[in-house]
Amino acid sequence: RRPEGAAARAMWRGAAAALLCVAAACLLRRGFEPRGRLLSASELRRYRGAPGEPGLYLALLGRVFDVERGRKHYGPGGAYSGLAGRDATRAFASGDFTPAGLVDSVSGLSPPELLSIHSWLSFYSHNYEPVGKLVGRFYDENGAPTEALREVEAAIEEALKFQAESEQKEQQFPPCNSEWSSAKGTRFWCSKQSGGVHRGWAGVPRKLHRPGWQGSRCVCVRSSGPPWGQPDSSQHSDRGDLDNPQLEQYEGCHPLAEQCVLLT
Repeated sequence: RRPEGAAARAMWRGAAAALLCVAAACLLRRGFEPRGRLLSASELRRYRGAPGEPGLYLALLGRVFDVERGRKHYGPGGAYSGLAGRDATRAFASGDFTPAGLVDSVSGLSPPELLSIHSWLSFYSHNYEPVGKLVGRFYDENGAPTEALREVEAAIEEALKFQAESEQKEQQFPPCNSEWSSAKGTRFWCSKQSGGVHRGWAGVPRKLHRPGWQGSRCVCVRSSGPPWGQPDSSQHSDRGDLDNPQLEQYEGCHPLAEQCVLLT
């Protein structure tokens, strides 16, 4: 049998998300060789856009960009003037524009914060001219990547991979709708838009358990067609993902009901 069209499209969207994240990771791996110019921290401080200074630069992960086009933002008096003339990588993740936050250290940052840095790096790479590298934490005096840079790039790639896997899982198992009242208890139900994931099927509520999680959460599960990831399967039980070992049926609810009420 052929899978439902919407289910197949969801599978391909999940795969596309993974490919996009792989492509994004290439931004980290492909190297950074803008004219081979190397700047010291003291040289970079001269590029804060003040009168008499030679320009307006900022650095992110040791990569220096000319942000003159964004002077109203980065120049003296601008909302982000604290980023100019330095590498303030941490502030791009934390939003801390105090002197303590305007630093290049990325130690202790969470995967979402590392993804924020990656997103900003992509933004500057596409919108501003790269002019060189900052000698220091991320590049040595020869312009070669340091171990610190390799470590943060590896951490960002891991975060990208996890993001792609999470997006793919959410296409497979979108969150349920839920509501609670003292009189009626908890109601879980599925629709074609529950969890903000638009699709051509509603699904049925199930508990999803994942390794490393505490407890479970309610997700909507396809109850017909082939299992996820097997769009060309010609022999299957026509039960969708109901037989996935990470799922558990809600006790007292019909196995194919689109809603489930748990009394308090």
